[in-house]
Amino acid sequence: MPANVESMFYVREAPWHGLGIRVEHALTANDALSAAGLDWTVIQKSIQTEDLVEIPGYKANIRAADHRLLGVVSDRYKIVQNHEAFAFADELLGKGVRFETAGSLQNGKKIWLLAKLPESYVIAGDHISPYMVFSNSHDGSGSIKVAMTPVRIVCQNTLNLALSSAKRIWTTIHTGNIQSKLDEAKKTLLYAELYMDKLGVEFERLHTIRTPDHKVQEYIETLLPIPDKATNLQLRNVKQLRNDLTERYFEAPDLTQVDKNGYRFINAVSDFAIHAKPLRETTSYQENLFLRTMEGNPIIDKAYELILASA
Repeated sequence: MPANVESMFYVREAPWHGLGIRVEHALTANDALSAAGLDWTVIQKSIQTEDLVEIPGYKANIRAADHRLLGVVSDRYKIVQNHEAFAFADELLGKGVRFETAGSLQNGKKIWLLAKLPESYVIAGDHISPYMVFSNSHDGSGSIKVAMTPVRIVCQNTLNLALSSAKRIWTTIHTGNIQSKLDEAKKTLLYAELYMDKLGVEFERLHTIRTPDHKVQEYIETLLPIPDKATNLQLRNVKQLRNDLTERYFEAPDLTQVDKNGYRFINAVSDFAIHAKPLRETTSYQENLFLRTMEGNPIIDKAYELILASA
């Protein structure tokens, strides 16, 4: 099981090997904060040498509840408390928003929350729900990020394509006037609406791009290439992965009513990227998979590029 998950809650189905506290319904901000084990604060303290000489320019971020050191940061670093993250999402999405999962990674160094936006969309006959993901780090290793992630409801595939015409991620560093930056971040809701509109156009376009069986095999071989001077084990592994992706395209129950087109292939690749078990599962595998929910998944973006290039 992923050792990096410190605490979390989830709604109905456990996303990460059963870790976390199961709840039956999505929660309000205050309840989610508690259920996720994020009802703690971060304080800053000066750093000293062994001779008790203060080191200028740096501070230690410490969790107040247990005095755990989360990270050493610049003295310009501004803390965004966990409750402020939930309050931000609450205000951004409006009254009645519900959080579906939230948690802490790496002993509190990173936190995230995921909330379902109130709007839902029917695009090319599919029900798509947009989610907002908020992530923050307390160790100085990353920025504050807010991303909009669409999910195809029937199969829980994320469809966060990298569109050149619409932005889905907002990010800022922990310096300056954080409150004014968070106020600016509320524009992400406008980004979300624009992104969903543009995504709908792209989905319709993908439906018009036919994918003959031989082209699908070419795409799969491009996405999952055989390394130069591959060993027998590497050859078997690549073949196993290719067979997995091929099966998801041709035999997935949720795609049986979808014509053989670009949209079907993108969904098969997304299903493969999100739900397929890796050949070697590391302790950070699930964490990395979640982070790709925000950053975008390279193999899905590559598949999208292949489809457009062949149109």
